[in-house]
Amino acid sequence: MVRSATEEALLEAARGLMRISLHAADGVGDVSVVQLRALTVLDHLGQANLGDLADRMGVTPSTTSRLVDRLVVAGLVERATAEHSRREVTLRLTTHGRATLRRYDDLRLAALHGLLATLPEPEREVALRGLLALGSGAAAVGRS
Repeated sequence: MVRSATEEALLEAARGLMRISLHAADGVGDVSVVQLRALTVLDHLGQANLGDLADRMGVTPSTTSRLVDRLVVAGLVERATAEHSRREVTLRLTTHGRATLRRYDDLRLAALHGLLATLPEPEREVALRGLLALGSGAAAVGRS
């Protein structure tokens, strides 16, 4: 299948952003990209139950349960009994989890700032506006 120049450009941009995220994840240490995604979702939600986290991540509750087990052992997430139901568990980031996520975001931001700095000022402004528009639209991807 032959792709258009626009499609190739979009794919290259997606690959580049993924490389930045993967490189930043490597810089954080012993945390996988999937674990960082879970931390990001929990940070956004503030707290969640297992079903909410699974839904937001687009994975099964059993997969999420195993993921959360590893995050709890690593000290990144804490489990607590939900206030409204003793049968439900509430998940939230620990201080260590927040610091890990902050380090990940700082590394990604440094790489993105470095890329933007290579562009002449007028192109930088256009690129930033484009990234903001794409980011806003992408925020809804995967949500029900």
